[in-house]
Amino acid sequence: MIAAKNKSMSSQSSKINAETVLHFPGGVATGQVPRSEVLSSQQVLSSQAASATAEPLPPVLIVLHQETSTPGRVGNALRALGHRLDIRRPRFGDPLPKTLDGHAGAVIFGGPMSANDPDDFVRQEIDWIAVPLREQRPFLGICLGAQMLAMQLGAKVAPHPEGRAQIGYYPIRPTAAGLAICPGWPDHVYHWHREGFELPAGAELLAEGSDFPVEAFRTEHCFGFQFHPDVTYAMMHRWTTRGHARFELPGARERHHHFADRAVHDVTERAWLKAFLDGWLARAPLSVMSEAAE
Repeated sequence: MIAAKNKSMSSQSSKINAETVLHFPGGVATGQVPRSEVLSSQQVLSSQAASATAEPLPPVLIVLHQETSTPGRVGNALRALGHRLDIRRPRFGDPLPKTLDGHAGAVIFGGPMSANDPDDFVRQEIDWIAVPLREQRPFLGICLGAQMLAMQLGAKVAPHPEGRAQIGYYPIRPTAAGLAICPGWPDHVYHWHREGFELPAGAELLAEGSDFPVEAFRTEHCFGFQFHPDVTYAMMHRWTTRGHARFELPGARERHHHFADRAVHDVTERAWLKAFLDGWLARAPLSVMSEAAE
């Protein structure tokens, strides 16, 4: 594997400060605001006028797999960056667009189903990933979405040979390529899966693990993460309650470890996710870059 030799693991503990951690509307500030940061009424009006005339950012296509599913922290981060979310559930009859010309990018999230399932919507989503690949648009697959991307690229998706699962936090090792794409990777990330995938031919390995060696990869503007940077605290409560039977699987972490480990690793993962999404959405299609060069 590329990055087992990568000695810059210390770069994973990059600076965590107010600029690198996501902040969402509605938070309660502590302490007084410095006078230099208090906006005058004229500044507020000018800011509001600028926002009113600014061109709205295109939405991000969000593909979910259950009625109660949400885009979680990824959705929160995209909204904080100024993007609306175009949420679709092909499993329940929602169509997928024939082009991503009207979208900033697309994310296919996880679900309890397998990329190997014969359901029509599973086949449809795997086939549809040809659109962002062909149009060189930003695409992100998370867990099941990453497995769908791997299958679209011809790689095998299958259970661990010894039946092991990853349910909870597990270590990952970013490769040199992963650190070049986005530094500051967390050294542990949240998982909820019992299948993994091979590295697709021609794809670049961004992070590796132990039981499931391929943790993150990319091909051009399309990325796949086996782990779940989207999981919020509320989602973790829901998953560990409704999916408690998964704790019996070989390799799964007990429920209390999920929350104890989140307290240790979550701040780093939040900072890394913000940095990744900033760079991911900034990836212009090669065709657009060629036109600009002319």
